[in-house]
Amino acid sequence: MKFLDVAKVQIRSGNGGNGCVAFRREKFIEFGGPWGGDGGRGGDVYAEAVANLNTLIDYRYQQHVFAKNGEAGMGKQMSGAAGADAVVKVPAGTEIYEEDGESLIADLTEPGQRVLLARGGNGGFGNAHFKSATNQAPRHANPGQPGEEKTIVLQLKLIADAGLVGLPNAGKSTFLSRVSAARPKIADYPFTTLTPQLGVVAIDEREFVLADLPGLIEGAHDGVGLGDRFLGHAERCSVILHLIDATQTNIVRAYRTIRHELEAYGHGLGDKREILVLNKIDALSGAALKRKRAALQKASNGAVYAMSGVSGEGVNEVVRVVAGAIAEARSLRHAKGVAAKRWAP
Repeated sequence: MKFLDVAKVQIRSGNGGNGCVAFRREKFIEFGGPWGGDGGRGGDVYAEAVANLNTLIDYRYQQHVFAKNGEAGMGKQMSGAAGADAVVKVPAGTEIYEEDGESLIADLTEPGQRVLLARGGNGGFGNAHFKSATNQAPRHANPGQPGEEKTIVLQLKLIADAGLVGLPNAGKSTFLSRVSAARPKIADYPFTTLTPQLGVVAIDEREFVLADLPGLIEGAHDGVGLGDRFLGHAERCSVILHLIDATQTNIVRAYRTIRHELEAYGHGLGDKREILVLNKIDALSGAALKRKRAALQKASNGAVYAMSGVSGEGVNEVVRVVAGAIAEARSLRHAKGVAAKRWAP
């Protein structure tokens, strides 16, 4: 299935049905009076997050979602049927924007969440609705109200606990394939990963979701290479796992390039907890590894881990560090949620 994380969809709710003008005409009933029923309500348009989707590819081919119109009222005071609702089914983690792409309508993060996007028009009153002591034979009815029509933008941001970032060929896909059951494309040329890949990682009876994002290069925030369009999938991550190819000549420059792109993208990525890892250490001597690790620690002012995605050396240590950081972030979010619920004016 092809991955698609942005889609534009035109939606329209149903029009209300017209009211009916009718009179009762039966044998032996001389003054039957008004008998027209009301029109049915137009269908609404909803968006719903579902669990069995992970892409918006359906809306590349179905770019119009229309609810049904309500039926007109009929004689014998029979109301018209309401129009059927329409549902825009999206993966969990989808943000819904107005056509400008900036005004957020809803953020559906959990399966089963549902939001009203367009309300159907009300049905018109039939002439039976207007009868009174002074108006015993009304000959008018209301038309149904029109529905709403607009264009929405769907933007999927994958829900993952940790995001893998780094320059092309940093070994991100190899690492993902080693620690999870995911099988991303792996090759010895840049940009083998063209779309985000997800994998479930399990260690020490703990599980988390790891997202492998396409490689960034200098100038990605200006559209160079694949650009930074996939960095939105890291916005929901608790931890950024930054892999650096230890065989590069200038690893400090590689580190600063990715940091600059994260900060230029914004949306809080530059402030997320970062776990820095030197990869491919199986291709270095002990002295070279020690020298490069020290240089990276000085540049980042933090801890630097070392591993080899190919041989497996140091991989479990890195995974445990990531799992621990995710557990801390979850505990902090839970504590904030409990504090918010307990607060009262």
